Amino acid sequence: MQFRRTKRKIDGILLLDKPPGYSSNQALQKIKWLFQATKAGHTGTLDPLATGLLPICLGEATKFAQYVTDADKTYIANIKFGVQTRTGDAEGEVVSTKPVNITTVELEQACQKFLGEVSQVPPMYSALKHKGKPLYEYARAGIEIERPAREVTITKIAVDSFINDEAIITISCSKGTYIRTLAEDIANTLDNHAHLTGLRRIETAGYDIADAMTIEAVEALAMELRDAQLLPVDSAISVLPKITISADAAFYFKQGQAVWEAGSIPDGELRVYAEDGVFLGLGKLMEDGKITAKRLVHL
Repeated sequence: MQFRRTKRKIDGILLLDKPPGYSSNQALQKIKWLFQATKAGHTGTLDPLATGLLPICLGEATKFAQYVTDADKTYIANIKFGVQTRTGDAEGEVVSTKPVNITTVELEQACQKFLGEVSQVPPMYSALKHKGKPLYEYARAGIEIERPAREVTITKIAVDSFINDEAIITISCSKGTYIRTLAEDIANTLDNHAHLTGLRRIETAGYDIADAMTIEAVEALAMELRDAQLLPVDSAISVLPKITISADAAFYFKQGQAVWEAGSIPDGELRVYAEDGVFLGLGKLMEDGKITAKRLVHL
C-alpha cells in the first residue's frame, strides 16, 4: 500500500546554491519535497550548466517571488575565447574557431563598451516562448526564429583574470540579461569567438551566495533545523519602505480594506506591519491618503 506524503504549510525563503546539472525547476521540486511544502516557487531561471544563488520561496513567500525575479543580479562568468558553439556554452557543438591574440587591456576595453543599456538578441537556445513552445525546441529542430532585440542594463563588468584564451568576468546586470549572448557580443567586438564554460550567480535582490545552502546540506538536516534556515517572507521586498500601522488600522487592513494612518507616508509600495511587528503584507499609498492592501499574507 502506498502512503501519500503529508504536506504542510511552511512560509519563508531558502537561499539555495543550485548545483550543475539541475534545471531550476528540478531544484525547486527537490526543495519543495524536502520541506514537504504545499506551495513553492523559484525566482529566476538558471540553466542546468549554471550554478549558484537560486532563492526558493515557500508558502506565503511565493506572493513576492516576482520582486526577487525582477531584481538585478551578479554573475561570475567563465569565458573561453576562440571557439564558437551552437548553444553559446560548453554543451553545444563547436561551429567555428579562431586564433586568440587578445591582450588583457583589449578585453577590458571591449567589456567597458557594454556598460549601461545595451541591446541584446536572445539566443535560440533559450526558454523564451514562441507560439507556446520554447525557442530551444525550434533550435533543436534546425528552425531559426526571428527574435526582437531587448534592452538590458549592465551596471558592472570587471575582468578578474585572463590567462591564454580563458577569462573570468564578474557581471552585474538587470533581469533578462543573457550572459552567453554578452560573452559572444564582447568577442565580436574583438573580431573573435567565445562561449561560456561556466556561470555562477552570486547575488540577487540583496541576497548573497555566501548565505546559500547546497541541496546536500539541506538534506542532512532534521526538519526543524531545515525550517530554521528559512529567511522571513518580507526579506523578498526589503528594499521597499516600511510602515507600522495602529492596531485598529491593522484589523481593517487584514480584511483587505483601505486604511488611513496619520503622519508622513512614502509614496508607492510599502511593507506594512502591525504594532507588534507582524508583517501584514504589501500596501500602497493612494491619492486620497489611505493605504490599500495589494498583497496580504497569512502567517
